[in-house]
Formats: sequence, structure tokens, C-alpha cells
Amino acid sequence: MKRRDFCKLSVSAAVLGLFGGVKGIGRASAAAVTDGNNLPTVYFTRDISPEGLLRLYDKVNAGIGGKTAIKLHTGEPNGPNLLPRELAKALQAHIPNSTIVECNVLYASPRQTTEGHLETLKTNGWTFCPVDIMDADGDVNLPIKGGHRLQEVAVGKHIKNYDSMVVYTHFKGHAMGGFGGSLKNIAIGCASGKVGKAQLHGAGWPTGKAFLERMVEGGKAVADHFGKHITYLNVLKNMSVDCDCDAHGAKPTAPNIGILASTDILAVDQASVDMVYALPEKDKHDLVERIESRSGLHQLEYMDKLKMGSRKYNLVEI
Repeated sequence: MKRRDFCKLSVSAAVLGLFGGVKGIGRASAAAVTDGNNLPTVYFTRDISPEGLLRLYDKVNAGIGGKTAIKLHTGEPNGPNLLPRELAKALQAHIPNSTIVECNVLYASPRQTTEGHLETLKTNGWTFCPVDIMDADGDVNLPIKGGHRLQEVAVGKHIKNYDSMVVYTHFKGHAMGGFGGSLKNIAIGCASGKVGKAQLHGAGWPTGKAFLERMVEGGKAVADHFGKHITYLNVLKNMSVDCDCDAHGAKPTAPNIGILASTDILAVDQASVDMVYALPEKDKHDLVERIESRSGLHQLEYMDKLKMGSRKYNLVEI
């Protein structure tokens, strides 16, 4: 069975049966609905607003406390497809003792240095709360349990200052990974700019399964570091085929869908992909082509192999 057909088949009534009202999404066979069996819950809302985001966050925040890092992608200067800042502003204000965190980048960009990164934050309007560039003072190694490509990854040193992490992700395409979800956000996003990102990308920045597996292993290191004190929010809006790391990203051709939340990183990324694949052909074509041309679905396969979560889930609309 081709990957495209498998993914279509896996978009079961667990995703679609509850969402016949979502514009552009139809219904699948009710026989595929999962019910119970200790499957993780993925919460969904079509309300892409501060209120909708906070309703979902409050469903998945049981493990969040103490000094909290909010990991998000603050984007290149004046990036064309960034999520509305009011969403992140409301989330940060809602979480006690929280700080937005980022790391410097490896590619040519003002964000390659801490000084340039701080200037970019001002340009993009991230001025409503502190933003911690976690590798400003160097990096620290996190072990990768069961890693096949890597045994450790260098992440921003300041990660050790936080008790919990909220992963707030703009779900979209990605030039190397096919798509960027919660996994990419914590893997590439928490890796230090000079060392960790080079470890994950590999020499010459090759694409393909080897890169995807290194990325997944990097994400596993961060997820394992926080254990039960990490949770995930994916916003399916402004879904370009390009990442927010592209200052000239393509205009989105997929419609906005909503917000997904879970304490299971694999379930939330799988549900996000499932919802994209459930769109009509004309709406999903560009994004699906980007995912499949980069073997992006292998992210989910390898996360499953490393037992990072479940590809099956119960979907609950809020």
C-alpha cells in the first residue's frame, strides 16, 4: 500500500466522525473509531483564538508547574506566515512563572547570534514578555535513550533552569522534514545553534530518513528530559509548505483547520497530519506533496519505533 493511501485510510472516524462540521473535512467509516483502551486523548477546537487556545491548554496542563518554558518558533524578521502574536501572548499570561524560550540557528540569519536574535524578537513583536535564548551561554548534552543515530544531543544550556515545558507549535510544511510539528519544535528548536543543530542536520545538511531519525532522536531527548512535565499544542493555521525559518515562505494554500492539544507528542503530530490528509485534494495538494517528497511521514514511523507515544488516539472536540 502506498504511503498516501495508508495515511488516507488511517484518517478514521476517530478524526473525521467527530468533525463532519469542519469545513472541507468529510466522514470516514465508523468502524475505525477507537474508544478507550488507554489511548491518549487529542483535544481539538476550530476556534483559533486566545480563548480557544486556553480552553485546550487547560485540558492538557496537569503536569505543568514551577518555572515553565514555552517553546515556540519566533520566526525570521517579518516572516510572512507567523501565527498571530496575541495567541502566544494570551498563553504566556495564563501560565504562571513562564518564559518563551528559543535557541540560535545554524543557517545564515540574524538569529545566528544572540544579539541578532534579540533584535529579530523586537522586529517580530515578541516584546510582551521575556524571551530566553537558551544557548546564549552555551549548551549542555542530553542523553538519547535508545538512540540509533546519536547517543546525545547538545541543547541550550538554560533548559536546565526549567521545571516544565509547554510546546506551542505552528504546524506547517518544512523544506527538509516535510512537515514541522511538535517534534520538530523541540528537536531542532531546543538544539543549540552551533553544536546541537549541526549534530541533528548532519554534514552537508542532507535530507532523507537519516536526517529525520536524528531529528526524532533529538526530540526524544527533550521529551525524556521533562518526562510528565511537558505538553503539546499544535496550531493548524497559515500552513505554508515552508517553515517560519524561511523569511520568504510560500503563501499558504491549505485552509486553516484549528488547534490540537495532547500530552502525547506522537498522537498530536499524527492527528495534525491526519487532518491535513482529510482535506479536499485541491486544498491539501501542496502540503501533502511537500510532506511526501521529503519522506516526512517517517517522523511518525520512527517516533513510534522509539516508543515516544501512540499513533492511535481518541479525538475530542472542545
